[in-house]
Amino acid sequence: MSALRSLLFNMAFFGWTAILCIGGVPLLAAPSGWIIAAQRFWARGVIGLLRLLAGTGYTVIGRENLPDGPFVIASKHQSAWDTIIFFLLLDRPAYVLKKELLAIPLYGWYAQRAGHIAVDRKAGAKALRMLLEDSRRAIAQGMVPVIFPQGTRTAPGTHRPYQPGIAALYKGLDVPVVPVALNSGLFWGRRAFRKEPGTIRLEFLPAIPPGMDRPGFMAALETAIEQATDRLSAEGLSPEA
Repeated sequence: MSALRSLLFNMAFFGWTAILCIGGVPLLAAPSGWIIAAQRFWARGVIGLLRLLAGTGYTVIGRENLPDGPFVIASKHQSAWDTIIFFLLLDRPAYVLKKELLAIPLYGWYAQRAGHIAVDRKAGAKALRMLLEDSRRAIAQGMVPVIFPQGTRTAPGTHRPYQPGIAALYKGLDVPVVPVALNSGLFWGRRAFRKEPGTIRLEFLPAIPPGMDRPGFMAALETAIEQATDRLSAEGLSPEA
């Protein structure tokens, strides 16, 4: 039954995405706010289909930890779900993504028009400067940069080093960084056909205020995210979950 439900969701996901990508082409000539609204509409549809067809819902903990002023989200990344959900949790997210994604027809055009932040990972120090410049621009426009500090999806129970991009944002933007833990990989794995029923847990952790030195910040960020992710993963595997 789980395989059938996953098949139905995957078909619906790609169909829904294709319909909105093609139907939304006229919005490319509209103000960026229209693109962001369309992305939120698409995300709401995906999350709704995931719950309806695959039986996978979600719950959010710690919304009170989101600051009133500008801030940056630094999130654990286990699943494609993570690249969707912040459209529903934040008013105007600006995802940090690989520059190569801008070359994808339609998707890349929408991402660029919406103000998401593309990073050329082959550009070295120049990439960090552009990341900081584009993130400043996003914050000035009322957007919230969303970065996955490990740089790629990491399966539950595995570890990848935290990359220097988040340290550059922390030092250069002088705003709080909100760590985010989640256990989405238990339910929607990387390149996994099957979507498991259950409840994905996402937690906004207490913000790290500006002013720490780089080693102290990186240690605090990694400890907060990894410990909370391990806890959420254990909860997700619990028979009572």
